[in-house]
Amino acid sequence: MKMVIQRVSQAKVSVDKKVLGQIDQGFCLLVAFADEDTDETLEYMARKVANMRIFSDENDKMNLSIKDIQGKILSISQFTLYADTKHGNRPSFTGAGNFEDSKKKYDRFNAALVEHGLEVETGEFGADMQIDLTNDGPVTIIMER
Repeated sequence: MKMVIQRVSQAKVSVDKKVLGQIDQGFCLLVAFADEDTDETLEYMARKVANMRIFSDENDKMNLSIKDIQGKILSISQFTLYADTKHGNRPSFTGAGNFEDSKKKYDRFNAALVEHGLEVETGEFGADMQIDLTNDGPVTIIMER
């Protein structure tokens, strides 16, 4: 599993100009899955997201979690995180998991976030989505498991 965590002051995702998910302060997550990802992988990543302390406290130190600030999650599937650009100019996506299994993993991952007490908005798995966000900081973290 690969994930890009962006700390945002606002984010929304649209398909065909229809807003599907929208949040104020929180995380915009771009997530991709591989065939070898397990339920343990999904739970580990959800737990890390829920407890990651990258919001500023009263001393302007990154010391607060998304739960501490009562932030929300906008979770977006993005298989292109598995782009392999080592050979040629056209990326290969063979490292990304197959569509059906990845959709199930995406749904389970989002459910795990909810189980950790987070409010989650989503895009549409496999759709051509437009994402509008304001990266706060900017703070962007890349995670892989």
